[in-house]
Amino acid sequence: MIVLGIDPGMAIVGYGVVEKKNNILRPIDYGAITTPPTMEIPQRLVTIYDAVQELIARFQPDEVAIEELFFNKNVKTAITVGHARGVSVLAAAKTGLNLYEYTPLQVKQSVVGYGRAEKSQIQQMVKALLGLKEIPKPDDAADALAVAICHIHCADMGRKYGSRSLFC
Repeated sequence: MIVLGIDPGMAIVGYGVVEKKNNILRPIDYGAITTPPTMEIPQRLVTIYDAVQELIARFQPDEVAIEELFFNKNVKTAITVGHARGVSVLAAAKTGLNLYEYTPLQVKQSVVGYGRAEKSQIQQMVKALLGLKEIPKPDDAADALAVAICHIHCADMGRKYGSRSLFC
């Protein structure tokens, strides 16, 4: 199984492609799609959409997993990130791939075992689970890899026990 994980954002969209084969997780690629703040929002959204579609075409994932929007205090930021998340979802949906969404709490619980884990703990676990020499950079790429790992864990549990929703 190959999973494309996405950590949505307007300035930076993290992506991580992870393969699970014979119970071994292997990173295929990870990185970030970036858009400059000087670019108009519609063009930034087109850039994100096109880049997500290109990643899907290049890596041919079996499934796509994306982090749900975490809304804290800044409404304007949440709306902007929501736009970027929306075009990422659309890009995946237009390919016909199954798309799965996970909250930050679910990702932390699945990867670290604790839903209130710190960012550094998630990064260390991503590094360990994927056998990487260094923590993936930028942070958004590490987060996207964590989303992909979360989906793989949840999909495995769903296949084993018949319902992914019980475990994620």
